Amino acid sequence: MNDTTNYQNNPLHGVSLNKMLNILVDHYGFEILYAYLNINCFKVKPSIESSEKFLKKTDWAREKVEGFYLYEYKSLPRASAKEFALPPRDRTIPKDQIPGEPNELSLEDAERLREKRAKKAAEHGNGVGYRHGKKFGNEKPQRQPKTDKPFAGKSSSSDDPWAKWKK
Repeated sequence: MNDTTNYQNNPLHGVSLNKMLNILVDHYGFEILYAYLNINCFKVKPSIESSEKFLKKTDWAREKVEGFYLYEYKSLPRASAKEFALPPRDRTIPKDQIPGEPNELSLEDAERLREKRAKKAAEHGNGVGYRHGKKFGNEKPQRQPKTDKPFAGKSSSSDDPWAKWKK
């Protein structure tokens, strides 16, 4: 797939992060953006400049905002599973799909959506998930076996570089 095909029909092509944030904030406001996206840069002292700075540094958050722009503001149909695996800027939009009017969003709808997501998460994992390839959640932490010696594995105080400071 060449670059012209890849970006030709993507509504994000040519739209800077600053321009996208201005559009979204003008239409929805920071409160709605925080309610739907749950990104703190839209809640704690929100501004276009601080949000842009955070989103430029944080790929997952930027992709979340770009997806929101595509599917809520531009009202495009959801991407296929193959396309959804790509970041929003790399997705191709079929030529027959044209952007629509922005969806009307409310804080009540955001709360219902948050409850629905929490319920779904509870059904699927009971709070257990993966982060950086490691499982976290409801598992019990493993304890180290207790030993009588404060520094197990040290054969003598001459091996301990801190031995003179312990006296």
